[in-house]
Amino acid sequence: MRLSDAERDEAIEALSEHVRSGRLDLDEFGTRSARASTARTRSELVPLFSDLPEPHPAVLRAMTVPPAPGRPVPARRFSAGAVPIAAIIAVLLFFTVARGIWLVFLLPAAVALILGSRSR
Repeated sequence: MRLSDAERDEAIEALSEHVRSGRLDLDEFGTRSARASTARTRSELVPLFSDLPEPHPAVLRAMTVPPAPGRPVPARRFSAGAVPIAAIIAVLLFFTVARGIWLVFLLPAAVALILGSRSR
């Protein structure tokens, strides 16, 4: 996302606070504030504050990377694949080891419940 002038000004103000608290010297402040004033995107501000504690500009605190649309979250992808595998294992157990014990068909339900509760 592109930065607004107000967001650049806020980043420079946060760097000024670090100068006042003694975390940055004037030369380092000059270099970082020049880079902040020419930054076009939020990602260009990240290295300027990566080695500094708070305060950071609000634009960096609100910056989160959403998952790409259409791509499942890995935990959900695993959950979606685990239930059919558990069903196949239950059928195999029913016809081999368990020999007619129908309780093995509770295995896919148990896997779905366990993985469903972990993903929340």
